[in-house]
Amino acid sequence: MNKVVIHGIYKHFKGDYYIVEDIGYDAEDLKECVVYRALYGENKLFIRDKEMFLSEVDHVKYPDVKQKYRFQLEDVKSVR
Repeated sequence: MNKVVIHGIYKHFKGDYYIVEDIGYDAEDLKECVVYRALYGENKLFIRDKEMFLSEVDHVKYPDVKQKYRFQLEDVKSVR
């Protein structure tokens, strides 16, 4: 399984970009969750189960998607 990179920029398989802020824990069962922020619009903050964040795209449901994982770490270069 992949690991989550804190402050890494990820591309969602539907095309938008997000930055991982941190790893949080569900208060009920201490399950690891990824805390990430949208890099578009109102820059909303989201929380998703870590296992789901790192999961593969359901290619039966989304047969035209080329990306393997739901969120793919991007190698973002400086614009300088």
